[in-house]
Amino acid sequence: MKTPKRIQPLVEAGLVDEVLRRLMSGKEADVFVVRCGDEIRCAKVYKEAAKRSFKKAALYQEGRKVRNSRRARAMEKGSKFGRKQQEETWQSAEVDALFKLANAGVRVPQPHICLEGVLLMELVTDEDGDVASRLSDVSMSEEQALEDHALVMHYVKLMLCAGLVHGDLSEFNVLVNQDGPVIIDLPQAVDAAGNNNARSMLERDIENMNHYYGQFAPELLNARYAQEMWQLFEDGELTPETELTGQFKVEEVAADVDSIMEEIKAAMEEEQERLERIKDANNPE
Repeated sequence: MKTPKRIQPLVEAGLVDEVLRRLMSGKEADVFVVRCGDEIRCAKVYKEAAKRSFKKAALYQEGRKVRNSRRARAMEKGSKFGRKQQEETWQSAEVDALFKLANAGVRVPQPHICLEGVLLMELVTDEDGDVASRLSDVSMSEEQALEDHALVMHYVKLMLCAGLVHGDLSEFNVLVNQDGPVIIDLPQAVDAAGNNNARSMLERDIENMNHYYGQFAPELLNARYAQEMWQLFEDGELTPETELTGQFKVEEVAADVDSIMEEIKAAMEEEQERLERIKDANNPE
């Protein structure tokens, strides 16, 4: 097929020899299958901000650190240069996350290089060499669902130990081949410690996984992995070796009714005194 304009710089740099076909078009990028020498890889072409339909991107960028102070100031001001830097930061976030997570033991596509808004990375295939299926297109036995869900929870745990939350994890962002699930699509990965929305995103990610695998293994529908992981993470006790149970019990603390009533009484007396002072001020003797 004709080389897309955005991939042309990679061809000219000798990184891509041929664009074979379009693989998919998503909300933040178009993905193409390309030949690089003797290897078949994929090229993820990020869409410009104006054309991207990823909602509430600002929520995901909270807490991301920009080392260059000039870039950081420009991004805050929203200048043309700042918007360009914002785009580069959004794109490089996925590359950084892929390298970081691969090193942490999470199964993700191996990244190679990101140039001119195009990420060149591993094409995940099945045992026949065909593109791996999305989890959303796969059905399985109860036993397989339990096994794969446990592996995904392990990956989510390793991500959290590495300081990241996927932020958009669902059956549409997981590939499956003969070796099990592969986590994909990470430009919106958030800083677990620096983003105030990290906990709710983790809970949503895991709930999505529980719901999908729960179709085949109903016992997963009541699992509490998110609450368990986050509590361990907050307490500094979550490690790659932590064995998860999927169980979490909220500690119930009995309410101190007498203290609450005393506080209410004191507040009422204070308000009464305030009203008396207003009355006296309005009716001087």
